[in-house]
Amino acid sequence: QLQLVESGGGLVQPGGSLRLSCTASGGTISDYYIHWFRRTTGPNREAVANISPDGGSYVSDSVRGRFTVSRDNALNTVYLRMDSLKVEDTGDYSCAAGRYADKFDSWGQGTQVTVSS
Repeated sequence: QLQLVESGGGLVQPGGSLRLSCTASGGTISDYYIHWFRRTTGPNREAVANISPDGGSYVSDSVRGRFTVSRDNALNTVYLRMDSLKVEDTGDYSCAAGRYADKFDSWGQGTQVTVSS
């Protein structure tokens, strides 16, 4: 089972950019579906993006055109590049891994993104 660690969160002004990292150990990240979730206001998680073992990717309508998901197999890391950030993107961002597209077997601890002027 993968262990996941997120990094790259922080404070950024509206319109700015951040790149989040999800680094895996205990396995090969490219063998898994990797998902990015966020929790903004309220208790529910929102699925933001994912990348499949074959490299196919998806981003949600709410972030399409601003967020990009990618993977570096050599570093065993998946990235979430976030551009044109908005105040409403503020939240706790987590990555999750699963052998199947709709299963989440491992979770990272999360990284906080704050968009504020």
